Amino acid sequence: MIITLIRDNFTSKTTIGKLYIDGVYQCDTLEDIVRPKGEKVYGETAIPTGEYEIVINFSNKYQRPMIQIMNVPMFQGIRIHSGNKAEDTEGCILVGTRKGIDWLTNSIKAYKPLFDKIDTAFEAEDKITIKIT
Repeated sequence: MIITLIRDNFTSKTTIGKLYIDGVYQCDTLEDIVRPKGEKVYGETAIPTGEYEIVINFSNKYQRPMIQIMNVPMFQGIRIHSGNKAEDTEGCILVGTRKGIDWLTNSIKAYKPLFDKIDTAFEAEDKITIKIT
């Protein structure tokens, strides 16, 4: 499974994008702002562009299995999860539908089918990667 995140809208607070699974649109995304390569502000920086492995594992913070993006340089514990605004993420990718500047709606509604698709692939031992551009 190949997940593609295309970042296409940058504001002073957030980075908005579109998420695709195997080329099919899935949902919108919201992240912290993109900073110059090598520059990171804890909890306020989007992860670097690139290709990363995705796994499903248990989150101590959320107390349930969740999507995790592995081996992100200078970051730990990066996940894809629900949330509506920049304050809901610390480098993670939030999913939902875009309804305004720096804001997502329908986040839980968007997360469930995304999680189910990724979990099915993970259980089938398919390689899952995310390409962020």
